[in-house]
This record gives sequence, C-alpha cells and structure tokens, in this order.
Amino acid sequence: MAIKTILVSQPKPDGDKSPYFDLAEKYKLKIDFRPFILVEGIGAQEFRTQRVNIPEHTAVILTSKAAIDHFFRMAEEIRFTVPDTMKYFCISEAIAYYLQKYVSYRKRKIFFGKQTIEELMDVMKKHKKEKFLLPCTDILRDKIPETLEAHNIPFTKATLYRTVASDLSDLEDVYYDMLVFFSPGGIESLFKNFPDFKQNTTAIAAFGPTTANAVIKNNLRLDVHAPMPNAPSMTAAIELFVKESLKKK
Repeated sequence: MAIKTILVSQPKPDGDKSPYFDLAEKYKLKIDFRPFILVEGIGAQEFRTQRVNIPEHTAVILTSKAAIDHFFRMAEEIRFTVPDTMKYFCISEAIAYYLQKYVSYRKRKIFFGKQTIEELMDVMKKHKKEKFLLPCTDILRDKIPETLEAHNIPFTKATLYRTVASDLSDLEDVYYDMLVFFSPGGIESLFKNFPDFKQNTTAIAAFGPTTANAVIKNNLRLDVHAPMPNAPSMTAAIELFVKESLKKK
C-alpha cells in the first residue's frame, strides 16, 4: 500500500528546515507531528525522599537534553549553586553542546561520547575518582546503570522527571498510513489511549533497538527500523519504505 499520511510521535521541528519537510514535499506526503509522551519534572519535596545529596557529587552523567534541563531546574529549586568545577559527561556531542544553555562551554570540564553509554565509558574510565550523579527519568533503561556498574563507575541515580502518556483522544477517528515511534513510552501511550488498537495495514516505524523491541513485544508488525547501515536516520528509513511502496502500486 502506498504511504500518503504519516504521524510522527514527536513535536513538530522548529523553523522551516527539516528532513521531514523535505520528505513530505518530495513524495507529496501529509506528515503530522504529535508528542505521544510528555515529560513532567519531579518537585523538590518528592526528590528529597530519594535522599540524594547533589552537592556531594563532582561530576554529572547526562544522557538527554531533558536530563540537563531537570538537573539545573532541581539545583535551583534546592538552592544549590552548581560549582564551576563540576564535570559533565555527555552521551553525545549534541547533548554536550546543549549544556551551553546553562554553563560556559569549557572543553576541559565537558566530555562526550559518540552516541552510546558504552562509547562514553572510554572517557569515564579515566575519571573513576569522581563522584558521579546520574539525573534520569522514572523509566531509565537498565542498560545505562548496568554498563556503569560493569565498569566499576561509582554513581548515584537521581530521578528528576517522569514520562507520562499524552492525551490523544482527539485522534480516535483519525487514520494514518504510518506511525513513527522513538521510545517504548510512545508505544505504551498508543495502547493507553487506544486499548483496542489494531495495526491492520498501518505501517509502524521505530527508532532504536529498545523501541523496536517494544513494538514486537506488543505483537505489532515492525515495518521500518532505524538506524540501519543503509538508513542512519529515521527519515532515510522512511524514504526507503515509501520508495518500495510506490514500486508495488
């Protein structure tokens, strides 16, 4: 079946430039954007029940932009002035650059990997004397703490925000040829909003191995998976699928 309409379970990209907009124009697609999950910050009172003392840490492990935002939000709420000596270990260069929103970008204090927690280990192993804080969501992937523990990295987990399902009730009678997901939380939100969802001919695209596993575990058909060697991005993977669907028309 030819793909004509796509729902991407993320906010609409800022500005006029995006690979999604190029894709829509090139193949005459209707692409809508709607976050399936929302991030809510945990208040200072609830945070204190975790008995985590942020000031006693000398380094922070940052795995997402949300982790950065909520680390500095919580520091402000508990009236902790983050010292200039704090070291930041970011899972990717993009996350590292996002830190400029809050701190002066000094390379000697900001370190980053390529994209995964395993790649960040090469840097972190040289700083084992630090006391690491891991700001995270309530549904943190086991792989991150397990990798830190496997490399004997001392760290404290601090849950600073939680992921909740968006209200998608207005989409009840709306049909899309393809749904695009970026996290297991998006799949959970789909079934929370639409418990009787049947895939039928709807194509499902998933980014990353954990999202792909969530699709399969929920007995859905995984039609598009990224990143792959021939499709490093989600838009590249969608384009390949759209091309194939056009050939079958």
